[in-house]
Amino acid sequence: MGTVVAEILEMSVDDRLRIVEDIWDSIAADSKDLKISNELRQELDRRLEAYKEDPDAGVSWEDLDNRLAGLR
Repeated sequence: MGTVVAEILEMSVDDRLRIVEDIWDSIAADSKDLKISNELRQELDRRLEAYKEDPDAGVSWEDLDNRLAGLR
């Protein structure tokens, strides 16, 4: 496994990000097997309720991504 990680670390940032995205997508596809804690479930429920109460209070993913891009 160490050899694979070493090879990945030699890749460009763009290539490593693609690998991370692929891994994340594979985890999401198997998400039915993931268990979340009661604490996390409560936090997700709290955030969902906050969104339902005021959907305009947050920012879109696109706006957040643009803001973060401006910090790089």
